[in-house]
Amino acid sequence: MSARRLHGIALVAAVLLLDVSLTFHNIWPTPAISWRGEISAELAAYILILIAASRGRRISSGALRAVTIVFVALVVGRYADVTATALFGRDINLYWDLRFIPDVVSLLAKAAHVWLVLGVAAATAVVFGLLYVVLRWALGRVAAAAGDARERIALGVVALVALLLFAGQTLTDAHVPGLQFARPVTLTYARQLGVAARAMAGRTKVAPSPAMTSHLARVKGADVYLIFLESYGAVTFDRPAFVQRLAPDRAAFEAAIRETHRDVVSAFVESPTFGGSSWLAHISLMSGVEVRDPDVNAMLMAQKRETIVTNFKREGYRTIALMPGLWQAWPEGGFYGFDDIYGGERLDYRGPQFGWFDIPDEFALARFDALEGNRPGRAPLFMFFPTISTHTPFRPTPPYQPDWTRVLTEQPFDQRDLDRSFDEQADWLNLAPSYADAMAYTYATLSGYLRTRPDRDFVMILLGDHQPPALVSGEGAPWDVPVHVIASRRDVLDQLVAKGFRRGLTPSRPDLSHMHALLPILLSAFN
Repeated sequence: MSARRLHGIALVAAVLLLDVSLTFHNIWPTPAISWRGEISAELAAYILILIAASRGRRISSGALRAVTIVFVALVVGRYADVTATALFGRDINLYWDLRFIPDVVSLLAKAAHVWLVLGVAAATAVVFGLLYVVLRWALGRVAAAAGDARERIALGVVALVALLLFAGQTLTDAHVPGLQFARPVTLTYARQLGVAARAMAGRTKVAPSPAMTSHLARVKGADVYLIFLESYGAVTFDRPAFVQRLAPDRAAFEAAIRETHRDVVSAFVESPTFGGSSWLAHISLMSGVEVRDPDVNAMLMAQKRETIVTNFKREGYRTIALMPGLWQAWPEGGFYGFDDIYGGERLDYRGPQFGWFDIPDEFALARFDALEGNRPGRAPLFMFFPTISTHTPFRPTPPYQPDWTRVLTEQPFDQRDLDRSFDEQADWLNLAPSYADAMAYTYATLSGYLRTRPDRDFVMILLGDHQPPALVSGEGAPWDVPVHVIASRRDVLDQLVAKGFRRGLTPSRPDLSHMHALLPILLSAFN
C-alpha cells in the first residue's frame, strides 16, 4: 500500500475520531457512550480555521498542545452534558455543581475502601492521559493535512459543505434526510457561562413567602414530625418491579398505622430537585418559596423570612432539627429558626458505621426520643428530620433492629446481621436492588417507631426529598415524590383529603402541587 494511501486512511480515521469525540451520546442507564453518526459543526469550523491560519505551514508544537487542551475540555463538556441527564435526571449546572465536587469526593472516600478510591483516581488520570494523547495525534494528523495542497483542498471542501449544511439547518429548520448534527459543545459552555454571569450579577430573584398565620388549632398539643425521606421518589409507586418488591413492607407499614389507631392520607408533589441536592427540597417546603438552585437558596437564606419552624415556635412548640448527617456548621439552622439542632456528634452514636453518614435512621429516631420525646412536662415538639439511610448508593443498608432499647447500645446488632449487611456491595451499574432494600429498611423503621409509641399523639409528615438518580428512577422520569400524613386526629386528615390528598398509603395523580405550595396546604389543614 502506498504511503499516500496510508496517509489518507490515517486522515479519515483522525477526522472520524475527532467527530465522534464531540458527538457521542449516553447509553442509558450506564456511564457508557455510543456514536449515532452525527456530525460536529465545531470540528468543521476548526478545520476551516486551521486551513486559513496555516497557509500551508505546519502548526507549531505549542499551538497543537493548546488546541488539544481545548479539545479535551470540549470532550469533557460533552460527556458531562449527555451523561448528567441520564444518571441524575437533570441538566448539569457547572456554576454550582463544581463547588460540591469536594464534598462528593470526600463522601466517596469515606464510604469506599482506600484501594477503590486510589484505583478510581488512577483510572481517571489514565483516561485523561490517553484522551490527550489520542486527540493530539488526531489533531496533529489534521494539521499535517492542512499543509498538504491536495489534502487541504479535500478537507476544506468537506468542512465547508458541512458548515453550510449546519447553518442551513439551524437557520431554516430544513433537514437533509439521514444527516444529523450534534448540538455544539461550545453552546453548552456558553449557556453555563450565562447562568454564572446572571448569578454573579445578582439577577436572581426570590419570590415572596406565603402567609405564615396558622394558629395550628387542629394539632394543638400534638407533636408534629416533618420527616424528609432521602431519595423517596414516585418511582417506588410507578415501576412495577419496585411495587412488587416493596408490597410486603408497605402492607406491614399500613398495618402498623391502623393497629396503633392512626390513619394516613397521601399525595404526589413535584420536587424542585432530582437525584440530589436535598436541601433545595427542604427549604422549598419549609419557606414556601420554590428554590431550584443554590443561588436562590443563598439569597433566600440571607433574608429574614418566616418559615414553618417560626410558625410552630410562635405557637408554643419547641422546634428541633434532627440531623444525623450533619458533621459541620449549619448556617441554615439560623435561617429556619430552630430552638436546638442535633447533629451527628451530639447524637453520640457508638455502633457500627453505615454508608456515607455513619448513623442509621432507626438510631436517630430512638435517640431523639431519649433526648427530647420522653421529657416529662415538656412543650409539644416540632421535629425536622432528613433521613440518611437511603442515600445513594444505598449500601451498606443497616439491619433493622426490632428491639428499640438495644438500638441505643454500643452493640445494637447481631454479628450475623452485620456480616450480611456489609457483605452486600453497591452495583453502580444496577442500583435498583440496593435502592429497594434501603426503602424496605425505611418502611420497617417507620413501622417499628409507630408500634413502639402507640399512645404518642403526633402528626407525622413523611415526604420524599427527590427521586433517586435516573440510574434508578429511569430515563425521563417525573420529578414527583410521595407525601404521607399520619395522625390519630381525623379532622386534620379530613381537611387534607378535602384539599386533594387520598386516603391510604398509595398516592394518586395528578400531582397535588409543587413542593413549595404544599406548605400553605398543610398550615391551612392544621388551622
